[in-house]
Amino acid sequence: MATIMEIEFKFCIPSGRLKAVETALRRGTVERTRLQARYFDTADQRLAADGMVLRLRKEGRRWVQTVKATGDNALQRLEHNVDLGTTGPAPQIDPQRHQGTPVGERLAKLLADGTQLVERQSTDIVRLTRDVRVTGPGGAVVEMALDVGKVVAHAGTPEQRESPVCELELELKRGDVQGLVSLARRWSQQHGLWFSTVSKAERGARLLAAQETVEAVKAEPPRFADQHPDGLAIRQAVVASCLAQMLPNASEIAAGSTDEEQIHQLRIGIRRLRTALRELAPLDPASGLAEAAEWEPPLVDAFRALGALRDREQVVKLAQPRLREAGAPDFDPLAADDAAAADAPSPADIVRAPAFQNVLVSLIGFTAAKPAEPAPETAAEGDPPSAPVGANDARRLLRKRLQRLHKQVLRDGERFESLDTESQHRVRKRLKRLRYLAEFVAPLFDEKEEGGAAGRYLKALRPAQDALGEFNDEAVALALYREATARDARAWFAVGWFTARHAAGAKACRKALAKIEDTARFWKKRG
Repeated sequence: MATIMEIEFKFCIPSGRLKAVETALRRGTVERTRLQARYFDTADQRLAADGMVLRLRKEGRRWVQTVKATGDNALQRLEHNVDLGTTGPAPQIDPQRHQGTPVGERLAKLLADGTQLVERQSTDIVRLTRDVRVTGPGGAVVEMALDVGKVVAHAGTPEQRESPVCELELELKRGDVQGLVSLARRWSQQHGLWFSTVSKAERGARLLAAQETVEAVKAEPPRFADQHPDGLAIRQAVVASCLAQMLPNASEIAAGSTDEEQIHQLRIGIRRLRTALRELAPLDPASGLAEAAEWEPPLVDAFRALGALRDREQVVKLAQPRLREAGAPDFDPLAADDAAAADAPSPADIVRAPAFQNVLVSLIGFTAAKPAEPAPETAAEGDPPSAPVGANDARRLLRKRLQRLHKQVLRDGERFESLDTESQHRVRKRLKRLRYLAEFVAPLFDEKEEGGAAGRYLKALRPAQDALGEFNDEAVALALYREATARDARAWFAVGWFTARHAAGAKACRKALAKIEDTARFWKKRG
């Protein structure tokens, strides 16, 4: 009855790959169990809102009551199970069974006002399980569970809805989390699986609400375990923050969603992650640079592929009304993109790509990895450090990274009008890196909320971000319409209009960037 920290991966299985996955699983000794579960929540769904699940499940002939809650990262969940024996009819749900456990106390707080629990949905799953021993570095014992069945809402009523379940779960039973990661990478690559954040309870909640699309997940600041983390802890917390934005959006897109905001937020998450990998690599000299180099290419490929058509469409949406108001002839500059779009991979294809999924699995494992034991002091004098930098050195290094980006942005701003187009675009990307890095590490330097020094600094960056964003959109539009002149002379109006605006836009960017210099830098030592 002890509370455990569950560490697992969950993958969706394409329907055409189910047979191959089951065949591979059956190469070892498997156990077949029928799982019939009933899920409970309050009428206002406060457990779901807090990331908790409470269920009664019949596992074969035994009833088990379970409460789960989100943990510290994408791999971890708090879980407490109570075996209720083999009594025939289903027992009553009782939150008191989890009393005295961390997850039970969290549940008790949510129900402290006496609000009653109601059954929300049910599942009927056939599970095949097999324990796999991973040998070599990162050795581990992993339970693999193939779940096939359905989630049901409004059972037995005219409004009954069902959602099929076809997923593979890999749970670490003992050993190193890297052993789990190694096995997850191998199976996802071999069978075209994709990482999913959608639980069976959440599937049921969506059925109850008749919800086809969920809201896109936006960025949240990283959560540091203490105010003085070392270099590795900083990297792990920041990467976990990026994944908290990326994984839910990637999960929805891989499942078939084409929601523009989910795609947009996934791309923002990828951009934030690339900043984290690049700027924070020196905090962990032994592995940071190598990991960044390994993970970067698939992230770049996915980012560009997801934005290939969307960026052009967004620019046209913004440009067309303004051109129309200026008297431009009616003209569609994207007409030639239709044929290319038909041959382009879908958002789901991009996110399901083995290389991208491989990086997601590796990054999730990175956030859950324990620090390595310190290596013996055998390095020769002058060799680079092999361990993550300590808390004080980490702060010093972060100050240098922030100061370097800050100075580069100001230097580029002074000469912005004389830069070529590619260099001007690089200034915008550098400003974004400055903003993201500042957002990542602000809690380490400024404990206050938005009203603090960090909040004021980030607020001061916004006018420059807006100016460079608009300037970049107009530069993309100019190139797009200039390209279109080869097939339609009506595009020349837009070319002339955007060309005439170019100098004024560059001047506005220079002025906006110059104003950043007047803002106090929150990372500077005071006194």
